[in-house]
Amino acid sequence: MIPNNAITVENLTKTYGAKTAVDKINLAIHENELFALLGVNGAGKTTTIRMLSCLSSPTSGTAEILGHDVQKDPEAVKALIGISTQDTAVAENLTVEENLRFMAGIFGKDEDEATEKAVNAFHLEEVRKKRAKTLSGGWKRKLSIAMAIISEPKILYLDEPTLGLDVLARRELWKIIKELKKHMTVILTTHYMEEAEMLADRIALMIDGSIVCTGTLSELESLTGQTGLENVFVYVAENGGLR
Repeated sequence: MIPNNAITVENLTKTYGAKTAVDKINLAIHENELFALLGVNGAGKTTTIRMLSCLSSPTSGTAEILGHDVQKDPEAVKALIGISTQDTAVAENLTVEENLRFMAGIFGKDEDEATEKAVNAFHLEEVRKKRAKTLSGGWKRKLSIAMAIISEPKILYLDEPTLGLDVLARRELWKIIKELKKHMTVILTTHYMEEAEMLADRIALMIDGSIVCTGTLSELESLTGQTGLENVFVYVAENGGLR
């Protein structure tokens, strides 16, 4: 059975003056897939997510989110997506509960019901009355993702979701991300090899604004003759792509 595409990208490009941040990338991301964009800092991952979430306009090329063009129908796209950025978008002076209620209100959800659902799903009970500015990085990231899915999006973008977290907080968040995949399409950007290896159904390797190869871990290993994602990535980076 051929899976339906949640996201279709053709020759998507973003330039800033003479600099090309994203260079004619092509993607087909399936519904209810956890898809990872893997690359070092500056590879173009965040710029790609910004274009796919209508936060930045492409210079050229097209992208469709569940059949809606990001440039022609951005409001329809925004209604379908949630995003958790590298910089956790929480209101520092509000409590965890107040942040959740605020987001629920923005999206017209029942504030009590949506807040309780998020608190339970992300195990936020012990910090629900604490101000966001007092939280650890791990708790803040949990809150940020909880806020991103309170609208019950069809597609969720997680931009470097475990950046700066310690190993225990990272593993705890992985469990949550795995659960999210059961209910929505998840696009994850990361530069952690282990994270992509552990979480993703398929992985796109992004180097200098270009996607050089895409596939499951076993497919990428077969294409490169390498074992393990780190070795695959190093091989592709050192050779400027596949040979």
